[in-house]
Amino acid sequence: MNIEIVEKADHLKLIEIWEASVRATHEFLAEDDLQELKPLILEQYFDAVDLRCAKNGNGEILGFCGVHDGNIEMLFISPDARGKGIGSLLAAHALKEQGATKVDVNEQNEQALGFYQHIGFKVTGRSPVDGQGKAYPLLHMAL
Repeated sequence: MNIEIVEKADHLKLIEIWEASVRATHEFLAEDDLQELKPLILEQYFDAVDLRCAKNGNGEILGFCGVHDGNIEMLFISPDARGKGIGSLLAAHALKEQGATKVDVNEQNEQALGFYQHIGFKVTGRSPVDGQGKAYPLLHMAL
């Protein structure tokens, strides 16, 4: 598995992974909210973070992570690649190479909360709404 800098040409593959991952892990997210987020992520959010991806030996992207200002802003794994250490590999890279020390997690996403707690993050606060002002509470976590 290789961690590589994401090229602009990879963004369409990343949005596919994002959507598949969100559908597999964010059961609480309304379809309208998912559809509203999709173009924002593709057209704005990818460009606002330091994006890295995990590629297998065939060059296929299996997951990605975006960091901005010490915060893991996005970490998504292709559903068929979950549970194989790719998230841990990307998170370790974000911590060691990209200087990440914080992350915000949807409170309803118990899998992500457990993952970040497992790698050492602790809950430091809570917001009743997400970054778009929607009623999806966020847990703020730090190392």
